[in-house]
Amino acid sequence: MGTTLRALRAVVLLAGFYLLGVVLLAALAGIDYALYLWAPTAAAAKLYVVSVLLAVPVVRGLFMLRTPKDEGTAGLRVTEADEPRLWAMVRELAQQVGTRSPSEIVLTGDVNAAVTEDARFLGLLAGPRRLYLGVPLMQGLSEGQLKAVLAHELGHFSNADTRLAALTWRGRTQVVRTIAHFEERAAKTQAKEQARQEKKNAKAVAKGRKAKDVETGSAGITYRTMARIYTAYAKFYFRATLAGSRRQEYAADVAAARIAGRDATAAALREIPALDAAHDFYMGRYATLGAGARLLPPRGEVFGGFGRMLTARELELVPMRADLPTEPVSPYDSHPPIAERVRRIEALPHDGRTDEARGAALGLLADPDRTLAALEDAVLVPEVLAFRRTADWQEILDGSMAAQLSALDTPVHRALAMYTQERPTLAALLKVIDDGQLWKLAQRLPLSDEAAAAKGRAFREFVRPSLRKALSSMVLAELGAHDRLRWEFSWSEAATVHLPKNADGSDADLDTAVAAAVGDVPDTAPLRALLLPVREG
Repeated sequence: MGTTLRALRAVVLLAGFYLLGVVLLAALAGIDYALYLWAPTAAAAKLYVVSVLLAVPVVRGLFMLRTPKDEGTAGLRVTEADEPRLWAMVRELAQQVGTRSPSEIVLTGDVNAAVTEDARFLGLLAGPRRLYLGVPLMQGLSEGQLKAVLAHELGHFSNADTRLAALTWRGRTQVVRTIAHFEERAAKTQAKEQARQEKKNAKAVAKGRKAKDVETGSAGITYRTMARIYTAYAKFYFRATLAGSRRQEYAADVAAARIAGRDATAAALREIPALDAAHDFYMGRYATLGAGARLLPPRGEVFGGFGRMLTARELELVPMRADLPTEPVSPYDSHPPIAERVRRIEALPHDGRTDEARGAALGLLADPDRTLAALEDAVLVPEVLAFRRTADWQEILDGSMAAQLSALDTPVHRALAMYTQERPTLAALLKVIDDGQLWKLAQRLPLSDEAAAAKGRAFREFVRPSLRKALSSMVLAELGAHDRLRWEFSWSEAATVHLPKNADGSDADLDTAVAAAVGDVPDTAPLRALLLPVREG
């Protein structure tokens, strides 16, 4: 389908949204006129108010005529003077694709590459272009694979996709905003009705009468009905634009394979889902490790650490590259499934370009360390940038674990505090165990109906995991408070803890000691031995 036909289709679909709004407004006006002719004045006045409230979000949607502008993604804008090799690659690829180069390149902290264009006149006229490029992509891809990714994105430019995307996007935005208006009004109406009924019940209870069940099912029903109408059109709109959007993705893939090579393009597509999952893992386990203790790694390491983790866990990524998603993210996702895209690329004739540009894409940056540091300033919020910088990742791990262990507040802690009416300490818990009261204490834990009904050994099996976990944490907290344990940081595996040696020089076994303390016949002696200070000499 040519640009003109795609533009016409996009205009017709968008016009459908406005036509739907006009029809609904006409229907409301017709209802109001009928009320004027036949309904009592008092009832008609109330219904006029409802009609106006229903019309407001429709009218708002009709007058949201401005094409949505690129509000920008947090990132580091780099000029040609900053990154000459990267800009040279982008310009060369744009020339090969047959399109204008972007006017801006913005480096981001995401595993993503995207293009935007601030198009004019309903998205039909070209505007300034911006390329967003995630540094994590550059850390995980080769130079050839990055070329494939960039060629794909620039391929959208050459096909006028990004300009027409603005038109399609505006249609989607209008529908979603209007639905949101109606749902918001419905929720407020429902909340108001619930508050009214609860207030009425409170007065009834104060007078000694029984409170009635709160029922808000009918509240906001008119707003929800209007939302359903627009939701039905939204589904039609999304499905109508879906096939074209996916064809554009396939066409951009073919352009990437032509320019960067079949194998590099397929490898890039295989790599991106693995990098995305690895990046999520990194952000959850490493980059934010010190957040609770208000600690940051050395400058540049918030994003730089991702590359270190990828190197250390390379073998873990191998099966992820083979296990590709076979379904789209959602039924309305404009991107076809990765597995199907890879299949189509690998079905292309072999082009003999297997060994091209195998160097790390991060090497395209003039000074990667400087860029990684500057990216932190551009992406992290001021509150996070104010955190204390540590000397290394080991210091972050030590500080984070110390903060977590000092702030323990498990269900066992709360149950112990209620049971002893004292501060929940390890010493207090060991005394409860030695006094034979552990299972009575366990009865104060939050229990499922099945656990609460269990007796004897069955009950103990239900509560033992919670007791074991809490007791292990309390022992670690006690040892940590006296500087008697050491944490070991690792990029390739989970952090490990090293306990003090036993008095005879053998390795301490925390799991065995805790298991003995919460056994059917609890015995705290192994734990107490582990907690004894190590003798010098």
